[in-house]
Amino acid sequence: MVHALHLKKIRKGLAKYATLFFAASLSLSVSAVEYAANFKGTDINEFINIVGKNLNKTVIIDPNVRGKVNVRSYELMDEALYYQFFLNVLEVYGYSAVEMDNGILKIEKSSDAKKSNVPLITEDNQASGDMMVTRVVRVKNVSVQELGPLVRQFSDQKDGGHVANFNAANVMMLTGHAASVNRLVEIIRSVDQAGDKRVDIVKLNFATADDVVSVVENIYKDTGKGSVPEFLIPKVVADGRTNSVIVSGEGQARTRAIELIKRLDGELQNQGNTKVIYLNYANAEDLVKVLQGVSKTLGEEGQGGATKTRSRSKDDTSIEAHPDSNSLVITAQPDTMRSLESVIARLDIRRAQVLVEAIIVEVMEADGINFGLQFISEQGGMMQFNNGNSVPVGSLAVAAEVARDKTVTKTLTGVNNELTEYDETQEGDLGPLGALLGGINGLAMGIVKNDWGAIIQAVSTDTNSNILATPSVTTMDNEEASMIVGQEVPIITGSQTGSNNNNPFQTVERQEVGIKLKVTPQINDGSAVQLIIEQEVSGVSGATAVDISINKRAIKTTVMADDGGMVVLGGLIDEDVQESVSKVPLLGDIPILGHLFRSTSTSKRKRNLIIFIRPTIIRDGIKMNKLSHSKYNFIRGEQQIKRDDGIDLMPLTDSPILPEWNDALILPPTYEEYLRKQNADERNDD
Repeated sequence: MVHALHLKKIRKGLAKYATLFFAASLSLSVSAVEYAANFKGTDINEFINIVGKNLNKTVIIDPNVRGKVNVRSYELMDEALYYQFFLNVLEVYGYSAVEMDNGILKIEKSSDAKKSNVPLITEDNQASGDMMVTRVVRVKNVSVQELGPLVRQFSDQKDGGHVANFNAANVMMLTGHAASVNRLVEIIRSVDQAGDKRVDIVKLNFATADDVVSVVENIYKDTGKGSVPEFLIPKVVADGRTNSVIVSGEGQARTRAIELIKRLDGELQNQGNTKVIYLNYANAEDLVKVLQGVSKTLGEEGQGGATKTRSRSKDDTSIEAHPDSNSLVITAQPDTMRSLESVIARLDIRRAQVLVEAIIVEVMEADGINFGLQFISEQGGMMQFNNGNSVPVGSLAVAAEVARDKTVTKTLTGVNNELTEYDETQEGDLGPLGALLGGINGLAMGIVKNDWGAIIQAVSTDTNSNILATPSVTTMDNEEASMIVGQEVPIITGSQTGSNNNNPFQTVERQEVGIKLKVTPQINDGSAVQLIIEQEVSGVSGATAVDISINKRAIKTTVMADDGGMVVLGGLIDEDVQESVSKVPLLGDIPILGHLFRSTSTSKRKRNLIIFIRPTIIRDGIKMNKLSHSKYNFIRGEQQIKRDDGIDLMPLTDSPILPEWNDALILPPTYEEYLRKQNADERNDD
């Protein structure tokens, strides 16, 4: 019994598969390249498998694909038509076939197919039927932002169609069945038709292009608020260089705008106009000469031009400066006025400034050694030298003799003419000896034995000096600036006496000595600065028989530096070595003992001067305020240190100090305001 039931089930299954086999056999025609289709109540998955097997395609079916297919074909179909028939059936039942690059078909819902790897179709590779594709269409004449909503109304969004637009490139991206996408492309091309985009240029003779464009735009702006379509409103643009108006748009709208522009371009009755132009940065008196030269050139070009309807003379243009208001009063023809206004706009700009900081370093080293031995005999023999800082022993002996006290015998006559002798001590003159001893440096030691005397002199000098100066100056671009830190010293330039050597007088001229800096910066394109620099370091070195002598070190050069970069101008080095030997012939050449018969003086001096320059470009007030804030707080910090150290012998007295300035964007208070606030705080504390 069990076997019978099992056999019955097997027979039912065979009958079912026989029916499917029969339907499949009907789908295959007698010919190998033609197909016929007859599916009634067939599961859609079986339908897809049968078609895929007939077309020799690998098919992947989404699990969500379900349903029954009822379709019948009354004609034979070739392979291409059979494939399109397959896609049409899927589209009717809400499914789509996505063909991959490797030829595999993916069957899924149409609403999900647009997110899959849908093939991108170009104009060269056309697609048809119900295959899911994506296509990018470039729109040339209209805006995709306005065209997008219109195209979406015709797309098959329910069956997976999707329309997106990219405004930056003015392109539209279409996804859907190939037939639907091709239809949308035809709609876009029909709408994207180039209109009348011709451009006319209207040359103005009397009016200004900017003024005319402003009037025309205001007129059409009011009109555009009504029912006039936007494409009937012309577009007008002013070309200030040629004083022309450029008109574009639809033909009739362009014609109306050109007629209006020509009517506005009427000649003024007074043949000219007057304007007062207030300057913001430039100097009015300096600009007058420049503008007069420009107007003269424009007048000469107007007289020589063959296309001008009238001639000009140089008297047509008047340019005057009003220094009190720093303004220009100009009377000129409209075209000349436009040219002058353009020149003024380019010249009346905020000029950049340059902060030039210099670092001057001078280092000097000097060493010297003197050693000498001199002796003298009472009988007149002596050995003396006068090189270096040595004092001659002969002069020293004479001065010592003059300085010695002496006993003098004097005679006194009495009443009876009696002569009485007595001794009197006379003090010596110490002046000559003091003058000689004042010229001795180092160690000087004298020895006197019997009628012989000797003096030994030895001195060693070591001099080191370091001068550091950091002058800085801020100036406008292309403006010379100079500064000096030093003094004025008098120098005799001439002298004259009267006929009898009476009423003598001298002419004196004062000369500046110290640290001088003169610079002219020129800012080039970018961040480079050309500097014309004159740097001088001078000082009084001492007096001469005629007048004083001045040491001077100067550099004059032109350099190129980057903004904030350091440039070394040069180093001035001088090195001097001198050696002087005075000796007794033969005796002074004896080794070791020869030092007793010679005097040696050696000096060495080396001086090095190096100058560094750093320019900083200041283009706005923010950077200027920042630099000023830094310098201000540096000086205030130095004052604060002095205040903390206090004043000797005046412990209760405070040294002055600048007001506090913490925010670089806010100017510091004046010193009067600072003192007023400080006094108020002290009264409140009391």
